[in-house]
Amino acid sequence: MNRLKTIEEWRMLLEKSDEQPFLLFKLSMTSLSSVTAKKEMESLVTDIPRYVVISQLDKKVSNAVELDTGVKHETPQLLIIKGKKAIWQATRYQIKQSVVLDAIATYV
Repeated sequence: MNRLKTIEEWRMLLEKSDEQPFLLFKLSMTSLSSVTAKKEMESLVTDIPRYVVISQLDKKVSNAVELDTGVKHETPQLLIIKGKKAIWQATRYQIKQSVVLDAIATYV
């Protein structure tokens, strides 16, 4: 997973999401559910690009994601971004490989 550190990086990806959908994973460094979800995301096998926002370190990026997508911030949180929109999301212990792969098959 590539970490997004700037609003510019985020907005560039969002603009390109018409051609290239991607997964955006937001996590907290102090949350047990984030640790569990991170393990699921690290072992996920998919061709879709994956990006991570660490909420404590990249708060401005996290806020921009919420503003641009209209999806209320939570951690951990996984979004499928396509066509400049968040078309699917999961939070906390819903972030499981099987659930994510089903969502990719359905929405991407």
